[in-house]
Amino acid sequence: MEPVPPANTSLRRAPVQQRSAERLARILDACAQLLDETGYEQLSTRAVAVRAGVPIGSVYRFFSNKRALVDALAHRNLDRYAEGITARLAGIPADDWRAAIDAVLDEYLAMKRSAPGFALVDFGTPAPAQDPGGDANVRVAERLAGLLADHLGRLLDEDLLRMILVCVEAADALFQLAFRIDPAGDPAVVEETRHLLRSYLARVLDRQRPDPGR
Repeated sequence: MEPVPPANTSLRRAPVQQRSAERLARILDACAQLLDETGYEQLSTRAVAVRAGVPIGSVYRFFSNKRALVDALAHRNLDRYAEGITARLAGIPADDWRAAIDAVLDEYLAMKRSAPGFALVDFGTPAPAQDPGGDANVRVAERLAGLLADHLGRLLDEDLLRMILVCVEAADALFQLAFRIDPAGDPAVVEETRHLLRSYLARVLDRQRPDPGR
């Protein structure tokens, strides 16, 4: 069973009607577009309201400030990332963990290259709070570990969580390098990242048996 995504704690209140959900989606879409155009520092809740075509009160109905708005966008990005990975994994055999890791990387690259606002705000705000529990890479690693354990029939334990967190941290740093070298992501650095992660994970995943209870 796919892990249930965590609740978006950035929202003041969750939409309960379809109309409210659509308005929230427009607000987040506007936020993403403006991040590409102005950056985080120049972003304002008023500009988001104007772009979304909603009263400023509608923005504050959902969010207390700009930071909460951007954090909600980051959570939505993670939800969409997980959905994209799940779709890719559907066509990959359960015993092919290398292809599964490629799917995780390919989905990130696809979003990095095409999703509005993603280049600046992927899964965390540009100015993160001093809260280890809110670390974006930890959230990403927990989500990925659940998806991969479910797909590969592996035990979701502390060892797997730690390994996936190491992979997320490494890939995050290397992909930052790849996109500094080339706005589309330097192919050579991307390929080196794949080799690094495969070599690191092979020492465990090539010999670890699937969960016998599955």
